[in-house]
Amino acid sequence: MSTSERLAPAQPTRRHHHTRTIRIDAYERSDGLWDFEARLVDVKSVDFRLASGLRAANEPVHDMLLTLTIDRALNIVAARAESVSVPYPGYCNTIGPAYGQLVGLNLMRGFRDAVKTRLGGVAGCTHITELATLLPTAVIQAYAGVVLDTRDASAAEEQSVQPFQLDRCHALRTDAPAVREFYPRWYRGPTGPDAVG
Repeated sequence: MSTSERLAPAQPTRRHHHTRTIRIDAYERSDGLWDFEARLVDVKSVDFRLASGLRAANEPVHDMLLTLTIDRALNIVAARAESVSVPYPGYCNTIGPAYGQLVGLNLMRGFRDAVKTRLGGVAGCTHITELATLLPTAVIQAYAGVVLDTRDASAAEEQSVQPFQLDRCHALRTDAPAVREFYPRWYRGPTGPDAVG
């Protein structure tokens, strides 16, 4: 055994206590709208004492669902929230109607700030409001290639409209090497032999 092996600290043991699962499902409807169902579930792997009573291990502490109906322009046309399992039954699960305030918002125009203004703090449920703020990127991913034009480089060269995904993250900045390689028509960075990439 080497000196470094003898001096290495022992790895701590771990005991699992909690799992939070967030799932977002997208459904294209026959009327041209889309439904997005966002669900948050918190489960403890040990019995958990709440002010409202004991929650048995593996029984959800939170099970909340937010459903938004969205048009192809990313406008919310319907919203519904449901609390299936909550720590304070009869109290937590009464806030659902407040999420109707999401109707009329656009997911790409100040959405997260509007959600916090309308439903932050005591105006909403912490967990359902958190679900709402996760939806813009999930919707964009679901719409990619179906509603939003995310053409590959060869198709992009034939069109005059910049692909939607450019300038929306660090890797796809129009001055980034990835854009120079995959979307050269929209590349706006340094060119020539001295360009770094």
